[in-house]
Amino acid sequence: MKIGCPKEIKPQEFRVGMTPSTAGEAVRHGHAVLIETGAGLGAGFEDADYVAQGANIATGAAQIFAEADMIVKVKEPQAVERAMLREGQVLFTYLHLAPDPDQTRDLLASGATCIAYETVTDAGGGLPLLAPMSEVAGRLAPQVGAWTLQKANGGRGVLLGGVPGVGPAEVVVIGGGVVGTNAARVAAGMGANVTVLDRSLTRLRYLDDVFSRDFRNRFASAAATAELIATADMVIGAVLIPGAAAPKIVSRADLSTMKRGAAVVDVAIDQGGCFETSKATTHENPIYEVDGIMHYCVANMPGAVARTSTIALTNATMPFLLALADKGWRVACSEDPHLRAGLNVHAGTLTYAAVGRALGLESVPAEQAIRM
Repeated sequence: MKIGCPKEIKPQEFRVGMTPSTAGEAVRHGHAVLIETGAGLGAGFEDADYVAQGANIATGAAQIFAEADMIVKVKEPQAVERAMLREGQVLFTYLHLAPDPDQTRDLLASGATCIAYETVTDAGGGLPLLAPMSEVAGRLAPQVGAWTLQKANGGRGVLLGGVPGVGPAEVVVIGGGVVGTNAARVAAGMGANVTVLDRSLTRLRYLDDVFSRDFRNRFASAAATAELIATADMVIGAVLIPGAAAPKIVSRADLSTMKRGAAVVDVAIDQGGCFETSKATTHENPIYEVDGIMHYCVANMPGAVARTSTIALTNATMPFLLALADKGWRVACSEDPHLRAGLNVHAGTLTYAAVGRALGLESVPAEQAIRM
């Protein structure tokens, strides 16, 4: 199989879908690898690093999309990239279709087979290709939130850890999954008073057992959420429903109860965000203000630490990438139900029910699509 990896073109996206090591593994499995020139520079990988591993260098994205049987990326394909997809081609990347009807429509029209990192599962019910970026984004959230809180950026002028004689900031994390746990750990490590909200008692018991000395937890009732955000200096949104649009946990009316200059960091923005007032921003212009509350809603937070993120992501994607290349997508998805859960679009048909519900579109089970 010929595997193609184009350079990411989303603003301030510096990650790359394949490292030289990943390319080398694919070559050793007997596949041809085509990397767009300069694709790895943002993560610190030179074209020569890929060539040394047996990959070939393409002069531009058009060559990649024209020649490759499978396209491997990081972020969802942009409009110009979607226009180059073709019937029978496999796309393996993050998609986040639920809040993106335009992308969904274009992928359906392309006839391509599109497998989303974020809906691939594992035997424990986790999301192994989302987890590495969730870990990165969670650990970044308090860092960027602390920057947002600085007065020069419109924030309250509060130091997260305080100083002797001055108390630390109050941080509320909504969601106790991978993002939320990592965010809480870092915020607590920076000296903040941290409370994590979640609706799973099982998860709350785990957090209490493991992290009770680091941060508190509360059941995420509407009353508890309202109580805590009213006193928070920073609120981190870390809510996830796999493949579906994020629920709106904090309404615009809720902002009126918050401290002026408080910061909200919406890590769920890829799935539409869990604050009613959230809209996607970029690293170039990451924050904006609504009703006196500063919002940080960068849709590709891990791109800020591109080298760490790229290596962490490709460590997780490589076994699935090799399975798709070695066996072909039909056999690989037939044999592995966890990879099959990543199938979102095939030959003009939507194959992920949660996306269909979010966008009001019909879908068919992935098992049925494999036979089409």
